[in-house]
Amino acid sequence: MTQSPRHRLALCGAVLLTALAVGVTACGGSSNPLADKPYDAGGQVELTSARDGQKADPSKPLEVTARGDDRITDVTATDAAGRYVKGELAPDGSRWHSTGALAAGAHYTVRVTTEDENGAQGRRTIGFDTNPADRLLRVTFGPQNGTYGVGQPITAELSTPVQDPAARAVVERTLRVESQPAVEGAWHWVDNRTLHYRPKEYWPANSTVDVHATLDGIKVGGGLYGGPSKPVRLTTGDRIEAVTDAGAHSMTVLRNGKEIRSIPVTTGKPGYATRNGVKVILGRESFVRMRGTSIGIAEGSADSYDLPVYWATRVTWSGEYVHAAPWSEGSQGWENVSHGCTGMSTANAKWFFDTVHVGDLVKVVGSAGDTMTPFDNGFGDWNVDWDEWRKGSALVGGKKQGTGPADAARLRPEL
Repeated sequence: MTQSPRHRLALCGAVLLTALAVGVTACGGSSNPLADKPYDAGGQVELTSARDGQKADPSKPLEVTARGDDRITDVTATDAAGRYVKGELAPDGSRWHSTGALAAGAHYTVRVTTEDENGAQGRRTIGFDTNPADRLLRVTFGPQNGTYGVGQPITAELSTPVQDPAARAVVERTLRVESQPAVEGAWHWVDNRTLHYRPKEYWPANSTVDVHATLDGIKVGGGLYGGPSKPVRLTTGDRIEAVTDAGAHSMTVLRNGKEIRSIPVTTGKPGYATRNGVKVILGRESFVRMRGTSIGIAEGSADSYDLPVYWATRVTWSGEYVHAAPWSEGSQGWENVSHGCTGMSTANAKWFFDTVHVGDLVKVVGSAGDTMTPFDNGFGDWNVDWDEWRKGSALVGGKKQGTGPADAARLRPEL
């Protein structure tokens, strides 16, 4: 019976491997001193670091080359998380090389199947590590773990600006939002360091939203690699919406689509008209001192004010609130006399304060004011048309994006 020729393989990428009956070199390195040991059909493989313990450079491609009369029939390379490295096998089976980037600071397992001139198969399993990255891109998700209203967007703050479209796609592909029940949603790049995620419609009431990233070790571009991140879990409560009709001087509060209270209000007077559109509650302050100077009103002028305000629910960073305004009760339900806030009686303001949560929705219609801007003064995300929102994604680009198994597989990072 003819004895099978010994299988000889070379693995490139700054690693040197030794194996029984396997000749392995690092590209440009020295030959394996164990290359002439007898062939072992069991495929026992031993990893030896290249050149005095040096690990693999993740920026260089991985390469496996057949030697002698053998040909490669299959190669799989995976990291510790089970993610596959894309690769291409030469038609004649002489060489396999990776076509996707390796991750930094990762452990890889390479499984190689070969065939000799008589059709006998050989198998090798080879492990190696890659060097950690010199430059890391970290992502911080917001808000913190907790329960929020159905209007709460998810935010992702990057530690380093990312401008290149291809690099943005790499980053966005690793940012995962999974909700129960599942909804259609998309990320939107606000600027080079900030992304927001929202569903097409509001989050379902009493849902769970898990946010995490698989960016750690992934090559973003150049010498930049992803770093570790902390996951976030949000739950939503009932769907609370407060709809203020500035023209009718009335606020209607709904829970899960049913009206639970109608409140007489006053909104911004001419020159200080309240912003139209959907706003998301940012916080609640039982007491805040409001001064006209904070919005550019000169002290001592006719419009100047300095007031102690109770039961204040914030909807913009610039100082728009829903709050108690006992000084204007005579105008509430009849005319607009505020400097932009929505004022109501102390009893109604206390009830509103106790009823709503961060992330709940406040919508203003019928005002002479401009529409709430999307990103520079709180969360005006819901004022962006859905098709326009999707254009801000580096991945979706007008295509439907969901959170089911098929979408999760499609958006899984490819190395």
